[in-house]
Amino acid sequence: SLTVVLGAQWGDEGKGKVVDLLAQDADMVCRCQGGNNAGHTVVVDSVEYDFHLLPSGIINPKVTAFIGNGVVIHLPGLFEEGVDKTLLQCLETHCVFHISVSPPSVCPLSPSSAVFDFHQAVDGVQEQQRQEQAGKNLGTTKKGIGPVYSAKAARSGLRICDLLADFTQFSERYKVLAQQYKGMYPTLVIDIEGELDKLKDYVERIKPMVRDGVHYMYEALHGPPKKILVEGANAALLDIDFGTYPFVTSSNCTVGGVCTGLGMPPQNVGEVYGVVKAYTTRVGIGAFPSEQSNDIGQLLQTRGKEVGVTTGRKRRCGWLDLVLIKYAHMINGFTALALTKLDILDVLAEIKVGVAYKVDNQTIPHFPANQEVLHRVEVQYETLPGWNSDTSAARSFDELPENAQKYVRFVEEHVGVPVKWIGVGKSRESMIQLF
Repeated sequence: SLTVVLGAQWGDEGKGKVVDLLAQDADMVCRCQGGNNAGHTVVVDSVEYDFHLLPSGIINPKVTAFIGNGVVIHLPGLFEEGVDKTLLQCLETHCVFHISVSPPSVCPLSPSSAVFDFHQAVDGVQEQQRQEQAGKNLGTTKKGIGPVYSAKAARSGLRICDLLADFTQFSERYKVLAQQYKGMYPTLVIDIEGELDKLKDYVERIKPMVRDGVHYMYEALHGPPKKILVEGANAALLDIDFGTYPFVTSSNCTVGGVCTGLGMPPQNVGEVYGVVKAYTTRVGIGAFPSEQSNDIGQLLQTRGKEVGVTTGRKRRCGWLDLVLIKYAHMINGFTALALTKLDILDVLAEIKVGVAYKVDNQTIPHFPANQEVLHRVEVQYETLPGWNSDTSAARSFDELPENAQKYVRFVEEHVGVPVKWIGVGKSRESMIQLF
């Protein structure tokens, strides 16, 4: 069976924690899209781990970790993550860790695209140009994700299999790509020979990890029964097709990205869990209808320690917006929700929840695709009583204050999806399971 965990807002909902919890009972954990622009934090035995490319469930010693073809891989970032976060031990000892290459024959053709240092430099230059030309940028993580997905779509990108096949041919194509970028961005400085030397060093290190992704997933799904867990990076409102374009990521971080990012049919997708923060946050710029640029927003930011794992930027904060969640559910078909960080609301006397949008005093029946329209939206709120008490010690639904229980039920009724988990703290133990 294959279970998927996806973000239902603008990211930072606590997916890593949910994946870590489910990974205790899994055989395999997978990443299917994005790159090291993702940031998933997990706290186990008071140790905090930050994941960027590695699936969060990798801490479980019994699990196989798999990075699918839909992920763009910055090899230095992958190994730095292992060293810096004490996770290289996981890679080299208990964890069978695989990167997708399909198929691994004499001339492998991998859909796993490689992120180079110059992609990251281009990302920075592009952001600077946007700022100078339009007075605002997209607020990217500067991890090279946009440029490498652009190269993939333009069919000029290089892939992990190209690196492993013929290094002379790879080097020639690498030089052509680097010169193309230098032609577009004259200020760009690329140490071509230096980076090629570094990449050559990675060849032997990653060769034992590489598998034919399509065959590997097929065997996993059709061999002896396995519990397979897929961790989505980013979230529904950051999806390249369905998010708040252009302030989005460059991959499909909704459920369709699971199939294209792992090379498997939709019939194999089982449970789809949506992760929802008990309020809303957003990193960077872009429309945010329920944002609270006031004391409430400040309180949520401070209490929730809302700072981006990858960028270190403060997150913008606002009330829970159920119009967004219902929209994410339409796309993903959530079978259950994980409602995280409920404890952050403990000190509020009353809590607002967005339930509808109005534009020009007319209620609109759906989430608007256009950014200009979204900026003009007036959120219609329902106000619920707070509980003014500490929920962090609660370990069952019955132990939550009555008004906290009502808040959870309100979310369930409006979205039409049951809440299966409630997060009331940072640690693995601070997760209430309802069924």
